[in-house]
This record gives sequence, structure tokens and C-alpha cells, in this order.
Amino acid sequence: MNLTEAGFVAGWRLVRALPRPVAAAAFRVGADRAHRKDGGGTRRLRANLRRVVGPEMPDAELDALVRAGLRSYARYWMEAFRLPGLSRTEILAGFRLDGQELLAADVAAGRGAVVALPHAGNWDAAGAWVAATGWPMTTVAERLPDGVYERFVGFREGLGMEILPNTGGPRPAFDVLVDRLRAGHVVPLLADRDLSARGVEVDFFGGRTRMPAGPALLAIRTGAPLYVASMWYEPDAACASLEGPLPLPDPDSAPLDARVRAVTQRIADGLAAGIARHPQDWHMLQRMWLDQGRDGTPTSARPPATTGTV
Repeated sequence: MNLTEAGFVAGWRLVRALPRPVAAAAFRVGADRAHRKDGGGTRRLRANLRRVVGPEMPDAELDALVRAGLRSYARYWMEAFRLPGLSRTEILAGFRLDGQELLAADVAAGRGAVVALPHAGNWDAAGAWVAATGWPMTTVAERLPDGVYERFVGFREGLGMEILPNTGGPRPAFDVLVDRLRAGHVVPLLADRDLSARGVEVDFFGGRTRMPAGPALLAIRTGAPLYVASMWYEPDAACASLEGPLPLPDPDSAPLDARVRAVTQRIADGLAAGIARHPQDWHMLQRMWLDQGRDGTPTSARPPATTGTV
């Protein structure tokens, strides 16, 4: 077991043992320390939130938003570590979904549903709630190094989710998801950041970025309804709402790649609307736009590099 894996194991054990107010206070202190340190992740979050709120927000207000965003992200990890120790009743009480009747009808009809999610609020709590509700659910997880991936899979499967690796599985994850949708499963997929470098280019808060084609392609291939989720925190619960089902282009209207691009842009627009309503709960501490440098700032905003010798 390496240091990273040991840290996650300690988190799952120790945070669950603490009273929630004590754990919450400790994670909030950690978030405030990260805010003061202003490391790479914090600077990238600041740059990403600047895109969301626009240039009109004063720097002091943006800084307060960044601090709130780090506290929200810390809350996500605190709650994720505590999830395995919660009862079914506690899981159901800790998450609220506006639009749950839509998913209930889809599952009851056996047609399944694709839900495009942002990295916002608490997506693990959402998945645990779906499983605790009794709906079959399958999703995909990024394959992480060493034993961390196995720990994450064990954690999520222990909550009732079926987890597929995005690479290296016995069958391609896309093919398995097609089968699961046809069997009536709910398939939630994080959709606001492409991990493959082969995603679909979209407009997002006035800039160009890539988002995964999977949600759109699954809906087009299977005919399953496609929703976009907005996710955020309230003081007493993680919350989400659904937009959709999104309209899908007629099969004869355009080639497949054009239809996938059009639907992925609709997903991007839905995600942007939800993030704009709750920017403090968008946990995007990575580079997001194609024109960003390592620290998240647009490359066009940087001073020109100097050349020559001294």
C-alpha cells in the first residue's frame, strides 16, 4: 500500500469515526488553509470561476467565492469518506432530487436513462441515493494508479453501484453501458471534463473546451432519455435537479458525428446553466479550457516570453 492509498484508507476509517460536526470543522480548516496557500489547484479554481462569473465581479468577491468553493470541495470529501458508514435511511435523507419522478418512470418502463453530471455538489451521494432508492445503476470511473482505483471501486460498489473502468476492462465500457441501458439501468456520467483528449469541442462560458461524447452517443445509440443534472449543496443536504429529456436529432438529419456534436453542445449548455446558479459548488480544480495554461489562466492573457541572452 502506497502513501496515497494509505491516506484514502485512513480517511474512510478515521473520518467515519468522528462526530460529523468535528469532521466538518476539520475539513473546513483544511479548505481555508488551501485558500491561504494559493497553490496550483486553488489558482486553477479561481481562473475557472472567473470564466463563470465574468470580468464584472470584483476580485474580493471572486476570492470569497474561491474560498467558498474550496469549502464545498472539502465538504464533498468529508461526506464521501463518511458515506460507507451511513444507513439506507441516512443516505436517502442526505440527498434531494428535483425530478426524481422522471427517473422513476424511466426505470419502471425498462428504458433506463443517461444523466450527464458536473463535478459539483456530491455525485457520490447522488449515486448512493439512486442505489438506495432501489434503481439499478451503472457508471464509469477513471482508472487510477496503484491500489487507489480498487479502493474507490470497492467503496462505490459497497454503496450499491456497478462501476466500470474507463479503460482496461474485459469489455469496452461503452458496450457494457449500452447493455445496461437496454436493461433499464440509470447511467450517470460525469460530463463536464474530457479525460481522453478525443472529446467533442463545445462552447462553454464563452470559451472552447472538450467534453466526452459518451452521454450523447449512448442516448443516440439506445434511444434512452438523456438528462442534464445541476448539482449543489444546501446546509442540510446535497441536492440536484434534472433538465430533460433533451431532444435528440432525427437519425436522417445529419451524420452521426454531427448529431453527437449537437447533443454534446446541448449538454454543455445545460451544465453551464446549473454551474452558473451554484458556482461555489463546482469542484473544478483542473485546467478546463483549451486556451488555459498550467495555472488555469488564458494563455492570451500572459505577458510575452522574453528570448535572448544576458
